[in-house]
Amino acid sequence: MGDKPDRDLISNLPQSIIESILTCLPIGDAIRTSCLSRKWRYKWTTLTHLVFDEKCVAQSGDQVVVTKSLINFITRALFLHQGPIHKFQVCTSYLQSCPDIDQWILFLSRNGIKELVLELGEEVLVAPEAIESLISSCPLLETLSLAYFDSLALNIRAPNLKYLCLEGEFKDISLENTPLLVDLSVALYMTDENAENSEQSSNCKFIKFLGGIPRLERLIGHIYFTKYLSIGKDPGVLPITYNHLKIIELYQVSFEDMKEILVVLRLITNSPNLKELQLSGSSLTSMESPDLDFWEKEGPSDCTFHKLKVVKMTDMSGLPHEMEFIKFLLRKSPVLEIMSIMPCVFVTMESRLIIVTELLSFTRASPKAGIVFIQD
Repeated sequence: MGDKPDRDLISNLPQSIIESILTCLPIGDAIRTSCLSRKWRYKWTTLTHLVFDEKCVAQSGDQVVVTKSLINFITRALFLHQGPIHKFQVCTSYLQSCPDIDQWILFLSRNGIKELVLELGEEVLVAPEAIESLISSCPLLETLSLAYFDSLALNIRAPNLKYLCLEGEFKDISLENTPLLVDLSVALYMTDENAENSEQSSNCKFIKFLGGIPRLERLIGHIYFTKYLSIGKDPGVLPITYNHLKIIELYQVSFEDMKEILVVLRLITNSPNLKELQLSGSSLTSMESPDLDFWEKEGPSDCTFHKLKVVKMTDMSGLPHEMEFIKFLLRKSPVLEIMSIMPCVFVTMESRLIIVTELLSFTRASPKAGIVFIQD
């Protein structure tokens, strides 16, 4: 008797196992398995993870040809795909300012996308409407990170969003429906033109941005954040209390700008369970503080930080309003354990001695409160 013919064991494996095998292959090789036989023609089309780069297509010295081939490859792959796409990733510098990206995002928003990664280099143009459509079409979205966007006005509607990281030059940001957001990190870059246009706005950026996130637990605001929140009409008494907010970090706060100081005060006095506060000052432009009556007129007199234990202040210059703010915290924090203060590198040794002397004279509500002056 002759030998038994070899059986095609791989083709008869369960589809879930075949998908696991195909997922381990580069997307180009996974799609090429469609040439193996009729059985394999459409097996790749149900993959839930699609990862593309320029290696998917033949390389040549003509970038225009490669770009066109890559666009056609990705578009055809999406056109032939069947079922949900949970992860979509494109990593290439060939697709800068590619209008097809908008259509891909729109398609993905209707196909169960859970993770979207676009690493396309600099100056990539994506319409705000496409981003908003993608976000609002993902009702189960929990984590969102948007970085390196220029001059973007963005409305975020994501009812299950918990973690949000924004970095870029945003003209306007609105968190319209993010009731479950617990962790927010924001870095804003403002050009002189945008800053001037924003100053003329009457809309209260504070309420528009932070007025609808009652479950927030951690807030990190980097460059220009407090400046941005200070734009528009002063909200006065906030319509929200941040009962879950325990950690606040605010960087480059200008203690020469009364509106920015009010932003900080509005935020911390409406956070009754705040445990840790970290602030850094901005670079000096003037040592003058003409409105020292501010703390008598605007400073909250009936608030107490019952949970605040740690305060860290960096890049302090000894400005009168900085010192008044420190005095305010020490007087209103009965369980404070430590306040660490690091001066700006430009502060002279003589000025540092003056700051230390003044700090030691401040009244402390907490008998355990220790002040640590950190030399750089």
